[in-house]
Amino acid sequence: MIYRISTLAIAVLLYKASAFAFAPPQFTSHTKTFHLHSSLSDQLSQLSYDNAFIDKASRAISKAVSTPPPAVDTIAETNNANVNVNVNLAFPDVSSLLHDIKGDIPKLPSDLALEAIIDKIHLPQINSDLLPATASLEAIDTFLHPIYSTVTSTLPFLATIDASPSLVILLTAIVTYSIIAGLFTIVSSPPPSTPYPMNKYDPVSARRYFDSRLVEVLFRGLQVTLLSGAFLSGLAFDWARGQLEDNADRRAEELSVLLTRLGPSFIKIGQSLSIRTDLLSPAYVRGLKTLQDQVPPFSTDEAREIIENELGSPINSIFGNFPNEPIAAASLGQVYRATVRQDDGSTTEVAVKVQRPNIMKQIALDMHLIREVAPFLKRTFNLNTDIVGVVDTWGRGFVDELDYIQEAVNAKSFMEGIAATPLAGVVFSPPVLDELTTRKVLTTEWVVGERLDNSAKGDVTILCSIAMNTYLTMMLETGVLHCDPHPGNLLRTTDGRLCILDWGMVTRLEPDLQLTLIEHMAHLTSADYEEIPKDLLLLGFIPEDKSDLIKDSGVVDTLAEIYGAWTKGGGAAAVNVNKVIADLQDLTAEKGNLFQIPPYFAYIAKSFSV
Repeated sequence: MIYRISTLAIAVLLYKASAFAFAPPQFTSHTKTFHLHSSLSDQLSQLSYDNAFIDKASRAISKAVSTPPPAVDTIAETNNANVNVNVNLAFPDVSSLLHDIKGDIPKLPSDLALEAIIDKIHLPQINSDLLPATASLEAIDTFLHPIYSTVTSTLPFLATIDASPSLVILLTAIVTYSIIAGLFTIVSSPPPSTPYPMNKYDPVSARRYFDSRLVEVLFRGLQVTLLSGAFLSGLAFDWARGQLEDNADRRAEELSVLLTRLGPSFIKIGQSLSIRTDLLSPAYVRGLKTLQDQVPPFSTDEAREIIENELGSPINSIFGNFPNEPIAAASLGQVYRATVRQDDGSTTEVAVKVQRPNIMKQIALDMHLIREVAPFLKRTFNLNTDIVGVVDTWGRGFVDELDYIQEAVNAKSFMEGIAATPLAGVVFSPPVLDELTTRKVLTTEWVVGERLDNSAKGDVTILCSIAMNTYLTMMLETGVLHCDPHPGNLLRTTDGRLCILDWGMVTRLEPDLQLTLIEHMAHLTSADYEEIPKDLLLLGFIPEDKSDLIKDSGVVDTLAEIYGAWTKGGGAAAVNVNKVIADLQDLTAEKGNLFQIPPYFAYIAKSFSV
């Protein structure tokens, strides 16, 4: 497996390093210099270039294997012909480049060394006869020998390095890529200093940022691959033996453990996937619903330092009492129960949420990696879902959760909107202390109450009814929908009110979308099923390229039967599930994969799934 990863890394590096021969679309040719794309249309053209990456890389590798390598002079002439601009090819100071590379290598504790990670991965025993020829180092070296010969003939000193050809090529590719990146940095805008310069999810800026930190990206990719190795190997064996469905529950539990080990981004993704029945089988959906957003806390000393840096004062001058341990720790931050002094000498209990150190960069790197492979996953598994759109929706949600000022605004917006409804006085969010709130520290009044799922049965029935009305009001009236309503975020207060905590994850619904949702519900309740396909198109459940199929009588009849059985009462038990599946399968066989889940709907589904 390690050698396969090395081969893929080499292919990626060689392709990236030689990509300029393809007249790369991420640069626009001008008479004087290169300019990075900045308009939206240019950014979209960049994405189309990246989506074709796998196909181009495959063709490049196949061509390298099937034909002898061209002479060095020929390569130079080809590159000069394709890159039709004037560029100063003087090499920069090599020492500065090496310094940049060294600075990009993440500092790792000894227990995360590559050897230690490999030792901790217990792969199942595999019969050597089942492994492809490329599983051995000798086979990979043989495969790469033409490239190795070309490289060593051009740079003879590389032949004196006491290492395998694959390692020599990998190191050469890294250095080549770094030098070329350095050259173009001279004549173009430098990469941003952070993945998201505006503190908002921005995949284009993240790509530019991480393109200049290749070693860091490769290491994280390798780490994710190694940690996932045992799980993926198990899936491969299940597939080979025809046991994918039989072992689905077991693999779902393993996936939940794996996502927890991979860190905050993957925990959040797992929670989001737990309601995506269009992407995962029921067994995996059930398994991911058990995924807990609980990780070991970081040290209180670090938390104190963050608070003092953010609020600009010693912590003892801000809080009357600040505990040594948090009361709760999650993937993005942890919460302390503290007290603040009032002007009259009294104290007030508060909840202080502190963001994990360097969490923004961790999430940015993971989302960058996932977004790069999303088009490949869509093509490979023939998914009728906008995978890149789903990843971007996740990214926006995760990054927004890290802005505690915006979380405070969300909570206040909810209170302002709910005040104009009959729900005022029975549901609320904790009041925010603005003077003690920054992007990384959120302070609210402490709310005394118990989790809704621990309340008395009579209270739960009443409060669940209030919660359902509240979420429908948010979705269809106020337009700001709380998207994390797990039982720990719903409290019954001592006076019987419902308190909704944690306003970091919300989705906003535009008035046009709200109106379409209301019309769709009206068509359902009035049994006006002829309008349903049109509603689904407007809501994004039917792709635009299949809009010509929405008037098909088969689609209308099938949906009418499903909705009709549902609205007559009896819930899911009234629906003949086997017949519904058979009808939808017939539609798919005749019309193709007709339905999709729009990215925005994932958060709506999550809000109402609890």
